[in-house]
Amino acid sequence: MLAQGGRFLFGLLTGLLAAGLLVLLLSEPRGEAIELLPLPTPAPLQVHVAGAVRRPGIVEMIPGAITADAIEAAGGALPGADLDSLNLAAEIRPGQRILVPLPGTAVPTEDPAAVPGHSGLDLNRASAADLEALPGIGPSLALAIVQYRDQHGPFQSIDELLEVPGIGPSRLAQLRDLVQVE
Repeated sequence: MLAQGGRFLFGLLTGLLAAGLLVLLLSEPRGEAIELLPLPTPAPLQVHVAGAVRRPGIVEMIPGAITADAIEAAGGALPGADLDSLNLAAEIRPGQRILVPLPGTAVPTEDPAAVPGHSGLDLNRASAADLEALPGIGPSLALAIVQYRDQHGPFQSIDELLEVPGIGPSRLAQLRDLVQVE
């Protein structure tokens, strides 16, 4: 008798479940449909890669990219580039300037703004000793740059270096990616 009552209950529950499922399938949808949108694509970061790379210039990177990715996006480092002077694992920031130096052209690190991979040496703040660290700039030319700045005021552009006696177009081209004017 208990077995017969259990079968009855099982049948009743199965019937109710089937009826509920049927009502659910045949009923009209209510409310508004939910539209699933794709996740937004993060905006690319623009980074200036300069110095000893195959294609210096502006590269677009995804957020979370590191210095090594930006150098690769600029065509990779040139043979002999001093990659050990950079933190290749550092996460890049929008608008960052990454300078890939050649050996012996690393910018002095006393000034945080002059650290390679961040920005070039500021012509308007650099001392004669700082300038001597640049390729092709010896003590007399470094002094000439400082004297020009003292006599004519702050540099307005990197091209103004052509006004300094001893700096011609080829030396300017050598310095262009290593200096900046703020």
